[in-house]
Formats: sequence, structure tokens, C-alpha cells
Amino acid sequence: MRDQINKLHGTGRFPTTSWTLIVNAGHPDDEVSREALGRLCSSYWLPVFVFIRRKGLDPDQAKDCTQDFFTALLEKDYLAGVSRSKGNFRSFLLTAVNHFVSNWFQAVRAQKRGGGRQIFSLNKEDAEDAYRSEPANSLTPEELFEYRWATSLLEDALRRLRDGYAGKDFELLKPFLTGEESHGDGAAIAQRLGLSTGAFKVAVHRLRKRFRDVLRAEIAKTVADPADVDEEIRYLLFILGRGQKAL
Repeated sequence: MRDQINKLHGTGRFPTTSWTLIVNAGHPDDEVSREALGRLCSSYWLPVFVFIRRKGLDPDQAKDCTQDFFTALLEKDYLAGVSRSKGNFRSFLLTAVNHFVSNWFQAVRAQKRGGGRQIFSLNKEDAEDAYRSEPANSLTPEELFEYRWATSLLEDALRRLRDGYAGKDFELLKPFLTGEESHGDGAAIAQRLGLSTGAFKVAVHRLRKRFRDVLRAEIAKTVADPADVDEEIRYLLFILGRGQKAL
């Protein structure tokens, strides 16, 4: 495993299953596994922030607590026993932040974790705006965390899809990814793109397939067993539907 990690570090690339790398490395202080963890964490600061806000902390407290949590996660021994976790980063992160918040006020009174150093650059106003746009208070803090986790995954997948798209017409095709006719007039968009109806349908079909592949790759980063990807996708769709009903 150590040779594999060193090889990956030498190439500057990480395997799709970043969470598998972290779990299998067995060395939380290993530079490669820590960088992989940092990359995962940077994608999920907003789910953590909205979870903490829903727990009752005000915006300033929530921002500080979020920073302190990621400081502890990346610098303390939070990965001890991770192989006994449920096998996905979502469950690990939710358990870790729930435990952290319950002890945060006492820890702050004693000595602020991280010495005030920012692990990720959090804009309090942007984070608070995102929190206020979340589904209504019918969702528990845990359900809100999972809903924001799901939307963050979709946003990351869309970002990757856009970055890897060679054409200039991505924004015109993007509304058709979900297949809902209400998202636009296909005939009008096809005309704007200079495509026949058939060619337009082929372009949308290919984009949807690529989106599915990219989404699977994003989810694969968060599970320890590739066999769990399909189950995690089903759960993602479930919590997205649950969140939409709460809007």
C-alpha cells in the first residue's frame, strides 16, 4: 500500500475512490491520504455548515464551528477506527460533526481549536444565504445535511461535466439533462445550435450518459467499496426527493 501511495503521490493523481485510499492507507498522517481527505472535505463544508446552523448556532458561531471541525478532522486523530465505519464518507462525516458539535462549546471555552487558522475559505454571507435557501424547517439537521450533501454532489458532477465538455453549447444543453420538457423548447434550442431534431436528441443523449458517468465517479470517491455506488445513487435520489417535498 505504501508503494502504491508513493507512486500516486509522484504522479500527482488520485484514484477515483479517494475514500478507499483514506481507509486503506491506515496512516491518517500520510500526506497523500490527508490530501485526499482534504479534497473530500472541501466539497462538503456547506453540508456541515447548514447542519450546524440547524442545530441552533448563529451565523458567526456556525462559521467558527465549521472551521474548527475541519481543523480537528484534518489535524486530529479523527480517522482512528475508520475501517469500522459504515463504509461511506457521508455517514462518517455526519457522525463526526454530530459528535463535534455536542462538545464544541466546552472546547471553545477551554481553548479554541486550530488557533483561528482557516482550513477552508468560508464566506459567512454566502454560507448564510445558502442556508436560508435550504428546504423548510420540516427537515431535521441530519436530513438537511444529507440533502445538501446530495445537491453538492450534483453540483460537483455538473462542474466536472462542464469542464470536460469540448463544445460551447453546454449551457444550452444543460437544462435537458433531467429529461423534463418544461426545462426548455428542444426544437428552438436545436435551431439555435444549427442541429436537426435527430442530431439534437443524440447530443442530449450523449450528454446525459456522460453526466451519469461523471456522477458515478463523484460518488465512487465517497464510498469504500465500489459495489456500494449503486446503492448510494439510489439513496441520493431518495434524499433529493425528500428535500424537494419540504420546499
